[in-house]
Amino acid sequence: MTPDELERQVETLDLINNELAARLARQAESGSKIDTKAVLLVGFAATAAQFLASRHAQAVLAGLAFGAYAVAFGFGVSAFRVAAYKDVEPRPMFDRYGRRSKAEALVHLASARVKAFEKNADQHECRAKRWWISLAALTLGLILSVAAIVQTG
Repeated sequence: MTPDELERQVETLDLINNELAARLARQAESGSKIDTKAVLLVGFAATAAQFLASRHAQAVLAGLAFGAYAVAFGFGVSAFRVAAYKDVEPRPMFDRYGRRSKAEALVHLASARVKAFEKNADQHECRAKRWWISLAALTLGLILSVAAIVQTG
C-alpha cells in the first residue's frame, strides 16, 4: 500500500484500532472474572474438605471426596492468572512510530493489538478450561461428601 493510499484509510484504521483496544479491555476484564471465580472455588473446596474432615463419614466415599476436593483445589489454583496478559509495549511503539504518519502508526498498532489478543485468547481459553474442571471436581466432591456423611447415619 502506498503512503497516499494509507493516508486515505486513516478513518478506517482508527475505527479498527478503537475496536481492538475495546476487545483487549473486555478480554482482560473476562480474565479478572475467571480469577475471582477461581479464588471462590478454591476457598469453597478447602472449606468443604475441612467440614468433611470434622465429620465421622464412610471412609471410602470420604477418601474419594477428598481426592475430588484436591483436584478442584489444584485446577482452581492453576486457573489463577499466573502470567500477565500481553499488551502493546508503549516504549517500542513510541520509539518506532512516533515520527511517522498517523496511518502508519495505526497500522502497526492494530497489528500489535491483534498479536496480543491472539496470544491472550489461548491463555484465556486454557484458564477457563481449568476452572470448569475445578468446578466439576468440586461438584463431585460435594456429592461424595453428602453420600459419605449419609452412609454413616
